[in-house]
Amino acid sequence: MNCPDENTCGNEADIISTVEFNHTGELLATGDKGGRVVIFQREQESKNQVHRRGEYNVYSTFQSHEPEFDYLKSLEIEEKINKIRWLPQQNAAYFLLSTNDKTVKLWKVSERDKRPEGYNLKDEEGRLRDPATITTLRVPVLRPMDLMVEATPRRVFANAHTYHINSISVNSDYETYMSADDLRINLWNFEITNQSFNIVDIKPANMEELTEVITAAEFHPHHCNTFVYSSSKGTIRLCDMRASALCDRHTKFFEEPEDPSNRSFFSEIISSISDVKFSHSGRYIMTRDYLTVKVWDLNMENRPIETYQVHDYLRSKLCSLYENDCIFDKFECVWNGSDSVIMTGSYNNFFRMFDRNTKRDVTLEASRENSKPRAILKPRKVCVGGKRRKDEISVDSLDFSKKILHTAWHPSENIIAVAATNNLYIFQDKVN
Repeated sequence: MNCPDENTCGNEADIISTVEFNHTGELLATGDKGGRVVIFQREQESKNQVHRRGEYNVYSTFQSHEPEFDYLKSLEIEEKINKIRWLPQQNAAYFLLSTNDKTVKLWKVSERDKRPEGYNLKDEEGRLRDPATITTLRVPVLRPMDLMVEATPRRVFANAHTYHINSISVNSDYETYMSADDLRINLWNFEITNQSFNIVDIKPANMEELTEVITAAEFHPHHCNTFVYSSSKGTIRLCDMRASALCDRHTKFFEEPEDPSNRSFFSEIISSISDVKFSHSGRYIMTRDYLTVKVWDLNMENRPIETYQVHDYLRSKLCSLYENDCIFDKFECVWNGSDSVIMTGSYNNFFRMFDRNTKRDVTLEASRENSKPRAILKPRKVCVGGKRRKDEISVDSLDFSKKILHTAWHPSENIIAVAATNNLYIFQDKVN
């Protein structure tokens, strides 16, 4: 794989918190802890430099969310962007949803390369002219100007979540979307900002009886009535909005029975699902917990059809990972365009790929040392014990502050985006 692009920043606000390709893969959006959205655009191939096709350059940067303060609850609301979701392109403009802990915004990103000139009542600086001095009538004209990319908020969906929003998902009808927090999922219409419809509510009457929270939710890619949500107990519920207005009673319930021999103090924590994704085909669901990625068939609820060990060598380190809070890290997972390969992140800036057909897997590293432009990524191996080979890294020397939580895969090509703290790496298949 080649590494054609790297975006490096410096402080806490620059830590990337979400990465998302649009439906064509021509644009890539990232959100960060500082509330900013940065959109990268893919370069068009030129006849002189054929190999440059695939490079992504900054297209637009805008401040999506600002820090706020909830005076009723005396709580600060972070500006950090939790999720970005693109809408399919309908015209020359692009639309995307971005959310922080409390508020979802719909942004329009459009280009302007002409400006009107020759107004009758205003001069060229925009100042109003004295009507008495106007003796002739002019027809305003459009003049070319340098390309400007503008981001404007078209809708603000606020005041519907008591708890922190962890997921947003656009429905396949493109008229509605859902937002999920720890205990509730709301359904919104894109045209209506002042009310949403509550479709899941797992909040108990007595909060002391609370045993699980919602960790992620997503709509089915083709059936607008179907969605799934995962829980901190390691379960996935599939709901059908045709069955009832409030989807507290699920249609399907996916859970793997726990192996009693693996039971430990940390079992419940590491079984919590941090991400759930439908395959592009809509036939499978992929879930990520702390140590594994699982693929579920929608037609089989009692166990996953595939389980991939992401970093099983950490099983013996769970105690220290609990002490430094890493055990609560929320890793995401993604499918490639054909659902044949899945990717997820790990520590030490490692990320893992699993080929579902060949059952082969690879560990790659996104770091500045080994990711010079056009450099080939070498597979990495972690040594658990005994004698360490020259090209292996010991499990004891892994850097747990370098973690890859957010990744994205181009919808139709082998191009991936990997967020390593405040660096964005874009890798593509090696072109001969």
